[in-house]
Amino acid sequence: MSTKEETPAADGDKPQTSSWKDSIYNPRTGEFIGRTAKSWALILLFYLVFYGFLAGMFTLTMWVMLQTLDDNIPTYRDRVASPGLVIRPRSLDIVFNRTDPKQYGQYVQHLENFLQQYNDTVQEKNELCMVGEYYEQDDQEEKKVCQFKRNLLRQCSGLSDTTFGYAEGKPCVLVKMNRIIGLKPRGDPYINCTAKRESPLQMQYFPSEGRFDKMYFPYYGKNLHSTYVQPLVAVKLLLTKEDYNNELTMECKIEGSDLRNSDDRDKFLGRVTFRVKVVE
Repeated sequence: MSTKEETPAADGDKPQTSSWKDSIYNPRTGEFIGRTAKSWALILLFYLVFYGFLAGMFTLTMWVMLQTLDDNIPTYRDRVASPGLVIRPRSLDIVFNRTDPKQYGQYVQHLENFLQQYNDTVQEKNELCMVGEYYEQDDQEEKKVCQFKRNLLRQCSGLSDTTFGYAEGKPCVLVKMNRIIGLKPRGDPYINCTAKRESPLQMQYFPSEGRFDKMYFPYYGKNLHSTYVQPLVAVKLLLTKEDYNNELTMECKIEGSDLRNSDDRDKFLGRVTFRVKVVE
């Protein structure tokens, strides 16, 4: 029985094996990470066109949307139909010793700084408007402002009494409405404040009866109405010695118009509540 000797294969007959390096770049096929140069070029071209189309669509959409916007007036203003009320000094807890200027000095300084924009030197540049009538300027490019001089606040102006009544224990509080573009309140809006206690608290209002005159409406926005200042109502709390050392909760509302002041979801809509305590 004859046997055949197995001879080793020649070098040229060795099977070709692939290594891990070929998965990155294969010199035999010219593939890089499994794709030829032509395949990579087609993929890059596809994504270039695809993302370029998306970018173009986004740009076009933004451009169309911007054409509907006004630089001066918001497109949608129906969410805030009535203004909120705020007070100055900017504190909902006014507590001080009337015999200690250091304690009420911060409130006095805040009021003085706030009323600088109502000084005669500033307000005389504005217009003398018709009392009791809206100052409508829809057809005017440059909106003008009606005068509101701080001397209208009389005893709470800080002119005759530089401490705004804090030194005598009868503090002044300024009430103003937040700005709403185009607001024209109907009726005769005024501020009415009450103390949440059984007996009423005596108060004085400036201007007379705490009214907001119609000539300060409407407001045209900060771009068109850059020098506009809100009308103010000053409330002087005529506290007595019996009121000292007791915390009083005050609530001021806007009355006499169609503006809302009793929304349970927003306690500052048309009203504001704050506390006052004078110590001696």
